[in-house]
Amino acid sequence: MNNFFSARKKWFFLAIILLSLQNITAQLTVDAHYRPRFEVRNGYRELIPESSIASVIASQRMRLSFVYETDKLKLKFSPQDVRVWGDENLSSSTGVYGNNASLDLFEGYVELKPSEKLSISVGRQTLVYDNQRLLAERNWNQNGLAYDALVLKWKLNRWNLHAGTSWNSLKETTSDNLYLSNRIKSLNFLWLGYQFSDKFDVSFLHIASGITETDTTNILNFRHTSGAYLNYNSSSLNAKSNAYFQYGNNREGQKVSAFLFDADVAFKTGRLSPGLGISYLSGNDDANGSTDHLFDVLYGARHRFFGHMDYFRNIPSHTNGGGLTDIYGYLNLKISPEINLKNTGHFFSLSETNQNTPTDRYLGYENELELKYNFNEWGSLKSAWLFYLTTDAFEQLQGVSNPVFPQFLYVSLTVDTSIFE
Repeated sequence: MNNFFSARKKWFFLAIILLSLQNITAQLTVDAHYRPRFEVRNGYRELIPESSIASVIASQRMRLSFVYETDKLKLKFSPQDVRVWGDENLSSSTGVYGNNASLDLFEGYVELKPSEKLSISVGRQTLVYDNQRLLAERNWNQNGLAYDALVLKWKLNRWNLHAGTSWNSLKETTSDNLYLSNRIKSLNFLWLGYQFSDKFDVSFLHIASGITETDTTNILNFRHTSGAYLNYNSSSLNAKSNAYFQYGNNREGQKVSAFLFDADVAFKTGRLSPGLGISYLSGNDDANGSTDHLFDVLYGARHRFFGHMDYFRNIPSHTNGGGLTDIYGYLNLKISPEINLKNTGHFFSLSETNQNTPTDRYLGYENELELKYNFNEWGSLKSAWLFYLTTDAFEQLQGVSNPVFPQFLYVSLTVDTSIFE
């Protein structure tokens, strides 16, 4: 009889638990991402002299993303392994080689959802806003870019408000707040977006980025960036534009007054989509001036802007503080629903000249021919051939005279699939 009542109690408590869970919806997903890339670099990223030979490399990225989500909670854990094929260098007495340590955490955060309109995410996460001009994932880089941050998100009808902050340290310390002066110690941002319609949206962004003056001092100098992004997309036209102004102080404490402007217009005419655009970063016309007019693109995408040869990743050093202007045009041809061909041409020039730059502003022409094949909903293959026509001014900036003809070839496979849901 006691066993009978004991069994009834167990079933009773089990029923209570099931009833208490009936209003909870939970989902677990596991996604896989794999991207190998084969490259032939012959003047890619930097000019090389005629005596040099092309570099041929293969690299890969593998990510697994584990996401557990309920109405009130989201947990994401995304480890990744990035490696260059053949980078093993750990050997034993037997002559067997092992792998370099290349396993890292790309994302790992928790998102709390107090209500349908409000959420708070804490941990390592991507910060991708607008067209990634100032805050980006930097997807071309096999490692990518994520941030250790706290982000508050609020949504109301057509409005979206995000506020984020981070505070970076190299290790646990008991005194001082030292940090590398070539990295952002404190990143703080406020982003406000409004959706006017399905075709048109606008957003406003303010970033306060604090950098230490030196690696061994605690003084933080804050550069402020404020501006807007507009995007219009219809069946026949896609137009987008950025405009940002920077003020405050640079790393050395010098006053900043700089601006960025982008505009891109693409026309959709059947299978053909021609487009043109301009990107302008202000620069210094006096290297010894009291005000710094060179715009800092912060954590924005590099490969997406200023050409895929990646000659202008670091604007201060790659233009000697002169800033950069990129006038470009492109033609996109949709050969079939799966195959797309695109050609882009860039005309580069310095925005300003100063004591450290060449007197001639024109820096050359870059051409990019890209072919993409989406062979499945989970996979694509992309190949490209790029070349650059240099000028004396560009060779002077690069510090290489009579370089080999700069060109770059790559083939990349991308697989994104869901393993479990």
